[in-house]
Amino acid sequence: MSSNRPSYTVTANRSTWIERLARLGYITKGFVYGLIGVLALMAAFGLGGQTTDTTGALQTIATQPFGQFLLVLITIGLIGYALWRWIECIQDPEHKGSDATGIFSRLGYAISGLIYAGLALTSARLVMGAGSEGGNSQQDWTAFVLAQPWGNWLVATLGAFIIGLGFYMFYKAYKTKFTQELDLRNLEPKKQNLLINICRLGIFARGIVFVIIGFFLIQAARFTNPNEVKGIDGALQTLKQQPFGKFLLTLVALGLVAYGIYMAVKAIYKRIEVD
Repeated sequence: MSSNRPSYTVTANRSTWIERLARLGYITKGFVYGLIGVLALMAAFGLGGQTTDTTGALQTIATQPFGQFLLVLITIGLIGYALWRWIECIQDPEHKGSDATGIFSRLGYAISGLIYAGLALTSARLVMGAGSEGGNSQQDWTAFVLAQPWGNWLVATLGAFIIGLGFYMFYKAYKTKFTQELDLRNLEPKKQNLLINICRLGIFARGIVFVIIGFFLIQAARFTNPNEVKGIDGALQTLKQQPFGKFLLTLVALGLVAYGIYMAVKAIYKRIEVD
């Protein structure tokens, strides 16, 4: 019996380590999105903010007092989030399975891990004073893909896929499907409802951003022009330029702050089971 104890201890320690990694990743992602929302709110009311994306949020942090220290923590957190997404892909702790739907979901985790690993690299470069890479990486890779055979169709398909993800987020927010992964049993009903509604707003707002980003990709494919591609900052700026733009930007900015809170809720209450 004693011979089994070390193996159990190693497994338990590994599970604890992975769980902490995941929760750190969620809280870091939430902080970055919350900052994007706050900066957009400030821009909507003329308080000196800006419509920016995740890289812009990191650059803003770098200019603040203790910014370098915060960036070190954020870099660690983003690495943690990327690793967790890869663990979700490879080990399938959420039991997505190996059918077509499960593989599709797990592939999405892998891509998400790559995206946040890249953001962690950007954060690390800012810590070292190297700055972020010049140019617009989204437009650069779009230009590369457009130059390939069937490139226009590939970019258009990606745009349609991202729009589809946006509409899935609308559905997820409406049906509150995200509550299935949270353990809120110890909260009072009023607090549960408040947190759930904040999370719904955050998911819905992110869905709006995804739909706009996907539309830009389709436009880039249609006109074979990578300059049409825009990220979160472009989506927010587009909202600002519409009729009632201040209202729309304020609503989505509040939603992005809410999405940051949703990530914090996941960091605290998400059920994480690692075999």
